[in-house]
Amino acid sequence: MAKVFTDQNFDPEVLQSDLPVLVDFYADWCGPCKMMSPIIENLAVAYEGRVNVGKLNVDNSPTTASRYKVMSIPTMILFKGGEIQETIVGAVHEKDLVQKLEEALKG
Repeated sequence: MAKVFTDQNFDPEVLQSDLPVLVDFYADWCGPCKMMSPIIENLAVAYEGRVNVGKLNVDNSPTTASRYKVMSIPTMILFKGGEIQETIVGAVHEKDLVQKLEEALKG
């Protein structure tokens, strides 16, 4: 199951994680975000123990969304070692996200 990230837990859960972290910035009212939700859940299960996969609701955690200049949703940001490795804006195919996660695990 995908983790839930918030303004309160973002730094310890994402920036200080020993594993790569994929964060899905979304909102409940966003159609393309709803399309991405099952993909994010699938990735959370498939990469459990290797990549932390989670979601951050931009309406509930506006500070973090603003901090990373998330202007459009869905936006997926892949962090590794507390640094941004990749930013993907908009709904994408699961295989595209898998490719990015595999690259992060290799590098």
